[in-house]
Amino acid sequence: MAFKKVKGTEKALTKAKTLEMLAAETGLSKKDVGNVLNALTDLAYCQAPVGFTLPGIGKLVVQQRKARKGRNPATGETIKIAAKKVLKFRVAKAAKDQIVPVKKA
Repeated sequence: MAFKKVKGTEKALTKAKTLEMLAAETGLSKKDVGNVLNALTDLAYCQAPVGFTLPGIGKLVVQQRKARKGRNPATGETIKIAAKKVLKFRVAKAAKDQIVPVKKA
């Protein structure tokens, strides 16, 4: 890969800049890269309920949260929080190790 590591002071990539960089790296047009990213996004949305994995990056999973008791911060009153489904992204170990290397003891 010809991509360079960024420093913490740089800004995050915009969608347009991401498309531009991927197009330059792959030799595809920006429009083609945009179509691939849009198709990947649609696929992730459709497959998320059963789990969607991006190899080397992570996995989208739906988890069921149990009902629980909480506290209203304004009044301090105890309230009941209903059970619900939430979408989570689990980062792959390879991505964690690449971005934040493991310290050797």
